Amino acid sequence: MARPVVLNDTGQIVHKYGDVSRETLERLQIYVDLVLKWQPAQNLIAPSTIADIWTRHVADSLQTQWLDPAARVWVDIGSGGGFPGIVTAILLADEPDAHVHLIESNQRKAAFLRTALRETGSTGTVHPGRIESVAKDWRHGPVDAISARALASLDLLFSLSEPFTAAGAGAVFHKGQDFQREVNEASDAWNFDLVEKVSLVDPVSRMLVFSNISARTD
Repeated sequence: MARPVVLNDTGQIVHKYGDVSRETLERLQIYVDLVLKWQPAQNLIAPSTIADIWTRHVADSLQTQWLDPAARVWVDIGSGGGFPGIVTAILLADEPDAHVHLIESNQRKAAFLRTALRETGSTGTVHPGRIESVAKDWRHGPVDAISARALASLDLLFSLSEPFTAAGAGAVFHKGQDFQREVNEASDAWNFDLVEKVSLVDPVSRMLVFSNISARTD
């Protein structure tokens, strides 16, 4: 798929946080090409968003790592086609201490994720299985941050990621225009500190950056 016109929009988004290197853009192009190649068989993204893949998916996913740049070890839950997990791995590809764990229960999508990591030269591990099971039996070292995009309600996301957040991991979650209702509902069962950022891709959506997450006991 042609890149230049869409990259004009993407470039404006990137500029707010700093330049993306030529090598990173090349890796992102490899990834986009893989998504489009596998799309007919795997349905990795909504068909209606294919034409806008660079803005709707790539640029949107870039925000995850940008909002927690100090995090080096990520766990992306419900990774699907790899947005944002593979994009995070690409951004961190040249960081020697970085690693992105991708949890995906669909075996065919897990196979795609392995291919994407290998073809883009990014460092990560794909964990095929249900999030609850993989997280419960985690034996892969400390985790800095959790990510998820279009996966579940905040309350459920906190439950799924609790094995990591209870050990101190933060979280970056993409949410749509109904984000405030989800925050209010989650606050009934969870304590957390929240930094809310307007999405650079969709002004009605939010990037929610959480820290100090714990289940309420009162």
